[in-house]
Amino acid sequence: MSKKTLVSAITAALVVGAASTTFAAANPFSDVPADSWAYDAVTTLAADGVIDGYPDGTYKGQNTMTRYEMAQIVARAMAKTDLEKADKALVDKLAAEFAEELDNLGVRVADLEKKSDNVKFGGELRYRYYDIDRDSKAGDETHNKVLFRLEPKAYIGNSGWTANARLDYEMNLSTDENNEHVVVDRAYVEGPLFGATVTAGRTPLFTAQGLVFDDRISGATVAFGSDEFTTSLAAGRYSEDSHNAYDKDARDITGEYYGVQFDYVPSEQLALNAGYIALTGLDVKVDEAKEFATRIAGDDNNAAFWYAGGSYAFDKNVKFVGEYAQNTEADTEDQAWTAELQYKGANPADAGSWGMYAGYRQIEGAAAIAPTYDDIIGTGYKGAVVGASYVPAENILATIQYFDGEETKSGQDASKFFANVDFFF
Repeated sequence: MSKKTLVSAITAALVVGAASTTFAAANPFSDVPADSWAYDAVTTLAADGVIDGYPDGTYKGQNTMTRYEMAQIVARAMAKTDLEKADKALVDKLAAEFAEELDNLGVRVADLEKKSDNVKFGGELRYRYYDIDRDSKAGDETHNKVLFRLEPKAYIGNSGWTANARLDYEMNLSTDENNEHVVVDRAYVEGPLFGATVTAGRTPLFTAQGLVFDDRISGATVAFGSDEFTTSLAAGRYSEDSHNAYDKDARDITGEYYGVQFDYVPSEQLALNAGYIALTGLDVKVDEAKEFATRIAGDDNNAAFWYAGGSYAFDKNVKFVGEYAQNTEADTEDQAWTAELQYKGANPADAGSWGMYAGYRQIEGAAAIAPTYDDIIGTGYKGAVVGASYVPAENILATIQYFDGEETKSGQDASKFFANVDFFF
């Protein structure tokens, strides 16, 4: 196709007008005369195999096109490998819009990325600020930093496997200092193997809806099952210090990670999960980490976390999320739970979208390894949380959150204000 042909042709198919292009071809449809405003676009699409009309040799352009029919056009356009930049941008948008219909046709949107480029880059620029107030001897804390994140993805032939990475570079705005080096936060391969989905390398893990663990391990994961019931296995080496290179107060511990999670999704409204995590052979490199390791693992340097929870959507706007976890190897501070009511939700791809939530979290000091929540201060705290997110423009997400509670062990008051702006690309 020429540089402008696909853009104008598909635009014509959407019945919003078409630019005139020069294309010499026999008229494929009896009901599209040569003097029709859509003649050039329709004949071009037909010649390139994007449309084929009806069995009786007509195009029936006066009929309203269904989403399924449009998805067929998009699928054939996706198969084109010689697209110009403007063409590719249009096909990308159409593929995103008709993703569900394309999946039903057996055409994955990811196929477009594989055909257009072997390596795809994404990432974000993130500004984050938070202020922590504590009555305890731990004192107050302020964070005022910018993070630049690059996430390349490379397709490995037509195998279905990809190589993935995430590179982070952080700058401290309060001191005008840069981090000394780029941190390779993730580096792993992912793909199908014997009916399962496998990852291997420094791979991300998200368990118990983030209540117990949202971090990385150097190892492998295997997920298998169906859309309704899935089993996920994980094993590898966990090192908190290596994953928190920017945090001078990170606990310098390492251990062997083993986990299993079961996910049951019987309907669009209900999702349930349950699982188990073992953290064994904990090793500490500095004295400051020994107290934490002893708390979660006792004298035998092993920890064992059981958890269960789920979510229920009352309608398209209101959703309840809850999770409970316990570390059976800890003598005290061994339980964690969260309950949260969500309203709507901010989607970075949808400008103007927004969401908010309110809830309560209690994460005792030995009950979690690396919880996901930005609103709460961390393990060893409990209290009420509220937050809201808004998308002022496409791929820009603004978030504010607030925590008001106390330390679970001492009972001393603590609070946290959190603000974050993400610019995705």
